[in-house]
Amino acid sequence: MQKTSILTRSLAAAAVWAVAGCATSQKAPSTPTAAAPAAPTEAVVKGVGLDVADLDPSVSPCEDFFQYSGGAWLKNNPIPAYASSWGPRNLLGDRTQALLRRILEEAAANTAAEKGSNLQKVGDFYASAMDTVAIEKAGLAPLQPELSRIAAVKDLRGLQDIIARHKLLKTGAFFGAGVEVDEKKTTQYAVGLYQGGLTLPDRDYYFKQDARTETIRAAYRKYLTNMFALLGDNPATAQKNAATVERIETRLAKASRTRVELRDPQANYNKMALAEASKRYPNLNLPRVLGALQLGAAQEVIVGQPAFLDEANKVLKTEPLADLKTYLRWHLVRSVSSALTKAYVDESFRFSQVLGGTKQLPTRWKRMLASTDQALGEAFGQLYVDKAFSPAAKRKALEMVTNIKASMAEHIQTNTWMSDATKAEALKKLNALRVKIGYPDEWKDYSALTISRDSYLKNLLAAREWDYRQEVKKYGGPIDRNEWGMTPSTINAYYNPPMNEIVFPAGYLQPPFFDPKADDAVNYGAIGGVIGHEITHGFDDQGRQYDAEGNLRDWWTKEDAEKFTQRAEVVGRQYSAFSPLDSVFVNGKLTMGENLADFAGLTVVYGALQKQLQQRYGSGPRPKFDGFTPEQRFFLSWAQLRRTNIRPEALRQQILTDPHSPGQYRTIGPLMNMPQFYEAFGCQEGQKMVRAQQDRAKIW
Repeated sequence: MQKTSILTRSLAAAAVWAVAGCATSQKAPSTPTAAAPAAPTEAVVKGVGLDVADLDPSVSPCEDFFQYSGGAWLKNNPIPAYASSWGPRNLLGDRTQALLRRILEEAAANTAAEKGSNLQKVGDFYASAMDTVAIEKAGLAPLQPELSRIAAVKDLRGLQDIIARHKLLKTGAFFGAGVEVDEKKTTQYAVGLYQGGLTLPDRDYYFKQDARTETIRAAYRKYLTNMFALLGDNPATAQKNAATVERIETRLAKASRTRVELRDPQANYNKMALAEASKRYPNLNLPRVLGALQLGAAQEVIVGQPAFLDEANKVLKTEPLADLKTYLRWHLVRSVSSALTKAYVDESFRFSQVLGGTKQLPTRWKRMLASTDQALGEAFGQLYVDKAFSPAAKRKALEMVTNIKASMAEHIQTNTWMSDATKAEALKKLNALRVKIGYPDEWKDYSALTISRDSYLKNLLAAREWDYRQEVKKYGGPIDRNEWGMTPSTINAYYNPPMNEIVFPAGYLQPPFFDPKADDAVNYGAIGGVIGHEITHGFDDQGRQYDAEGNLRDWWTKEDAEKFTQRAEVVGRQYSAFSPLDSVFVNGKLTMGENLADFAGLTVVYGALQKQLQQRYGSGPRPKFDGFTPEQRFFLSWAQLRRTNIRPEALRQQILTDPHSPGQYRTIGPLMNMPQFYEAFGCQEGQKMVRAQQDRAKIW
């Protein structure tokens, strides 16, 4: 998941909920599995939404459901050179991009669009982004005013002013600062400060000593050095400046919390009076910086990671001013390299190749489409939803949400380990859950943003500054509950704990994730699994700490919290035993929330499907499609959306930085614990997909 004014750390996009145990023995099944399509004598009714040609029937579904459900697809869909991984989301992305490209090219060709309209801004932004001749001719000229601002800094006060400027430009330098919902008083906004300032994807990249990480650090140093050379530094100076950036970033990395530590919302909430924070971090000069960001009215701040800000404060005092300016120059150029000449683009891509293993830079129109979506997401999104999202699709999705919420309520009520008091609070939270489908009810107003065809880089910086100013304008005002953290064409979804809401952009509600023509089993296994996943994020190890109003408040009895934690720890141990590469294991603590949401979501949605089938067919026979029962199609649909080919480099990076488990474990992890799955495919104890009963876990 990428976010607009809702801060990244407060959003939890698509996730996972599983149960525990270790691998079982591998003795032969005592009875045949019931997975094969119907016998030739049976009339096979063709279904919609599943392609049985993608299956690998040479593998038993009870031994490896990931391979069984999509082995042929995995074999026939190698990763394109421009990608680091490949799955159904990419295929939908290709279709979506084709439509978005037509919209953009039509907008760019329309030079008569009304000045100031969304159509004009979207068309001019994309036209400027695609004008490589103008970009090459301009060189660094459009960036020169910002580079000159850095060069002109003479003292700490001037540095503080530039830090504020870089918050507006979203360069990521030193630390993060912005406006967010106060997580312990969700009726108001607060100013948040949190760790940041790194180039490498995670703090651990600066310290790990294995050969893979050493290779990445070597590429990072080369990246730094070559970029400084492009800026005009001679070889010796470029190398020296690269070492300076690495030294400062390593200091910041050392003070940063790990990704597992960042999953503790209570530890990330440290409210301080502004006077107290100013005394603790004098070199940040928060009153001056916040004043420059139009947040001068703030009398308190929420510090996410106080020890990190301690180190940032020391860095500003102990590092030479010239070195701090070098660090700022780096983060400015790095953050806009995609809008500079081909030499900068190529240098950035060479570094990304080492990180993710991608073989080829995506074609320019795809990169600039993504840039337009990021800069003008809702202006662009309005043009998209007019062509791509029907009211009927929205109604069907809302109906599924209603059914899945009802199933979740039943699972809470029938839970055997939770007390009545905690159940009441859980049901209150579920009933208060807000659902957003498709696109915002109220679109953003871009009238204050000026976009022209003169310069892509100027447009990019203008859009960033406009977006940041829109964010800070919220401070002191009422909570905007209509705001979205994803654009309408995004193929993803999220749960936002402080707002207690689930959000499904129109881009996600397309085949194969959602197909109004498919049978219920397929839709419940596909988008239903996502809906259940997002709903149960409100009750995972992080989400459960927020109440019905979104406040970070412990509403659990001590005994219930302990029981939940015990069950969640079983999930963590189970996933930590998964190893996709030699000596590389999934981090069960980092992926806990996503694993929990996958498992619980799948369980809850299975219950919703059963209710839907009961309403539709009563006690009568339930039809098979493609020779599979509804239950089998449900699990196949779940699995086929998670089939993924991924490069080893990208897989290693995912395991280190991504809270989602790799695709094969998102597929099999929950199923290995579900008796409903065993029954659907006739699996027996001793087969790999069946965990020994004492090793299974059940939360909801």
